[in-house]
Amino acid sequence: MMLPIDVPSLHPVPEPTLPSGSLPFFVALVGPTGTGKSAIAVEVAKAVGGEIVALDSMQVYRRLDIGTAKPTPAERGEIPHHLIDLVEPDGPFTAVDYARSAHHVITGIHARGRLPLVVGGSGLYLRALRGEIFPGPREVKSIRARLGREADQGGPHVLHARLARLDPLAAGRIHPRDRFRLVRALEIIEVTGRRVTDLWKAHRQGLAQQPPALMLGVYRARTDLYRRINDRVDRMLTSGLLREVKTLLDAGYAPNVKPFGSHNYRHIVAFLLGQAGLEEASRRTKQETRHYAKRQMTWFRRETGIQWVDLNHTDGGTATEILVQHIQTARERYGSA
Repeated sequence: MMLPIDVPSLHPVPEPTLPSGSLPFFVALVGPTGTGKSAIAVEVAKAVGGEIVALDSMQVYRRLDIGTAKPTPAERGEIPHHLIDLVEPDGPFTAVDYARSAHHVITGIHARGRLPLVVGGSGLYLRALRGEIFPGPREVKSIRARLGREADQGGPHVLHARLARLDPLAAGRIHPRDRFRLVRALEIIEVTGRRVTDLWKAHRQGLAQQPPALMLGVYRARTDLYRRINDRVDRMLTSGLLREVKTLLDAGYAPNVKPFGSHNYRHIVAFLLGQAGLEEASRRTKQETRHYAKRQMTWFRRETGIQWVDLNHTDGGTATEILVQHIQTARERYGSA
């Protein structure tokens, strides 16, 4: 369905393409932030001869290390990690870019006789990797800048209200404060003249068979997870998060670059700009990270085929042992080396 939208005349924007061909067998280890996935993944990779492919929309950015909780140098030294530090903080990077890069990396890992372990909490990136999102048109900076100004002036809820009028189903899937996804949805509508929901349906109908994958999820009791999140934010602050952000601002990166909009950076930037106190910035960072973890869990609970492991109750073995057993069983089923 074409939408009667009054927008400036645009030249046709070429659509990015996803990689063709099937992926080899891989394992996805997902779950909310703060569960301890990274450390567990290293132990699992050691046991199964694997290499880790980050599934993280923030770890792709260089120079942002503490606030993105990147694997430590020791962890990277033990097991190869991929898709970390790909672009500068102000560089463009989309879910389709991730799918393209991950497809190449996973194929290479498999060719070396190793097992790809896709580890992280970005459900959108996982869907892109499995061919479950449509590429959409490329970014149009003028549209994004205008929509960004509108969000600055009236708040993200203004964009959400507009999206609700134009594409109610898409609006229902996007949080009213998720500025980036709201801008992207409205940008797609302006460029194509079609609802995101309709484009998705058309893409879905043309999807080939999903590549084989073992989907594993880890979670913790809410009280334990929230305690771990609070403790991790405290560690980030004592480990130099303020210095990391100040260095980037001093280097000329704008306060509104995409990664600075994430839960671990937004309020630290506000503190350094004199817009909030440090105690308030810390409190709100913890709060938003907890909310983010809750949204991640809601997202993954809606996904089909994930086998869940409760890290608070691993009767019959350690979490690593349980995950390794799942992987060994799946390898036998798919005949993967």
